[in-house]
Amino acid sequence: MSQRHFPESRSWATCLLLMSGLALSSAANAVTLTTESKLDKSQAGYYRLKVGSVDVTALSDGTLGFEAIEQLTNVKPGEAEKLLDRAYVKSPVEASMNAFLIQLGDRLILVDAGTGALLGPKLFKLPESLKGAGYAPEQITDILVTHVHPDHTGGLTVGGRKVFPNAIVHMDKRELAYWTDKSAEENAPEPTRSFFKMVEPTVGPYLASGSVKTFDGETLLFPGLRSIPGYGHTPGQSYYALESGGEKMIFWGDIIHVPDIQFYNPNITIKFDVDSTAAAARRKRDFADAAKNRTLVAMPHMYFPGVGHVAREGNHYRWLPLPYVNDAKPVVSESKRAQ
Repeated sequence: MSQRHFPESRSWATCLLLMSGLALSSAANAVTLTTESKLDKSQAGYYRLKVGSVDVTALSDGTLGFEAIEQLTNVKPGEAEKLLDRAYVKSPVEASMNAFLIQLGDRLILVDAGTGALLGPKLFKLPESLKGAGYAPEQITDILVTHVHPDHTGGLTVGGRKVFPNAIVHMDKRELAYWTDKSAEENAPEPTRSFFKMVEPTVGPYLASGSVKTFDGETLLFPGLRSIPGYGHTPGQSYYALESGGEKMIFWGDIIHVPDIQFYNPNITIKFDVDSTAAAARRKRDFADAAKNRTLVAMPHMYFPGVGHVAREGNHYRWLPLPYVNDAKPVVSESKRAQ
């Protein structure tokens, strides 16, 4: 895989716009995206929590409206509309794009990297959210990729430049092999075929600099942090399990895309799945396991901050968001102490 180069005479912003235009033309063939924003100003894009003694921060890359119903598969006529109406939600559905930051010792570990310029101007808020939480992209030491779809790796590189210049990118060897396989690209249906075109300009610079490290299935990556195979949605999709002080949290990949539909009926799949049968089986197995064990989970496409539990109700499931906590003691400045 070769690195994509841009002429030095072009500004970074110009390159970003060019990439965005090219990517959006590919995305338009894959999925219908909304172009109008509902808000004039960005929301606060970070949320802090702890797993044992480890600091974890949910980071928003933004939300994006997409026509979900036209993308669903293995769904009965009218079923999706009824389930959305049941949740007081209409299509186009606002899909959250979440990433997660783990502060593990002296390492700053990012789970997924956002969309970058690949899905239009309403996203690419991850650097802003990271800054709001008190960190800079240059501080990120490691990036754990759940899977190589543009909304999870598009933010690695923008305008030909690494957004996280000091990071090592980790992914399952099956995932890298699939997305760098020309024959797989040629044989892939849409929208997957369009996604292949976005891999070289985003992951490519990290490959070229030797900054991609692969693992094989379940692997202890760092003390208290391991990968778990989540194969199905893509051939090498990975989850990541964090354990500290007797507490556990699993960072799922794309186990769902439309929460109000797929929690109620986990058999419903989506065109983004490389293997929809395997994806549905994985979702049902993982939902059942998380509900049984009351596992805390984090999801990239659950409404921000995307952290909570899964509960079983007969043949269906529901989402239990983690209760909001904001109990840190206020920082009092020296000037106020003197007053």
